[in-house]
Amino acid sequence: MKIYGDIRSGNCYKIKLLASILDIDHEWIEVDILAGETQTSDFLQKNPNGKIPLLELDDGRCISESNAILNYLVSGSALATEDAFANAKILQWQFFEQYSHEPYIAVARFIAKYLGMPEERKAEFESKQADGHKALKVMEEQLAATDYLAGDALSIADISLYGYTHVADEGGFDLSGYPAILRWIDRIQSHPNYVAMV
Repeated sequence: MKIYGDIRSGNCYKIKLLASILDIDHEWIEVDILAGETQTSDFLQKNPNGKIPLLELDDGRCISESNAILNYLVSGSALATEDAFANAKILQWQFFEQYSHEPYIAVARFIAKYLGMPEERKAEFESKQADGHKALKVMEEQLAATDYLAGDALSIADISLYGYTHVADEGGFDLSGYPAILRWIDRIQSHPNYVAMV
């Protein structure tokens, strides 16, 4: 299989991290979004939405959207669960990641790291801080009670949220006030198949 992505992107990196943890053989194809590589006719045939990450299976079928890719890759693995409630809790955290976390923490990081904090985006950057910290507080409360977001074992809920949380400082979010999150980051980084973002 082929994975198209930008390793600096949390949404792409979480696919790389899960592939490493599960020891999934794949070809990583680096894509430069700022150079318009997701807007070429070849890429748009694979994903008409023109976004990464993108998973291309051996038979040519493609899956887009990072959490959909995670759910596909985890199926049948040691990290998968057959319990309906446990699975719903994982999905709950993945929806939280896309709607309550990523729009603030990832966007602030994009403005600062990818764009270099242009003057015309500073107000937008500042506007992301309060809701980003709100999301971190929700995570902190859960991780003070359980080792991982969906319970006592690593799941794709953790992979989904780790992608941007562990580099939240690059978006202006100081994690020193979130000790449970810091311990969780250490637990994930101690996994034997852990691979760093860069």
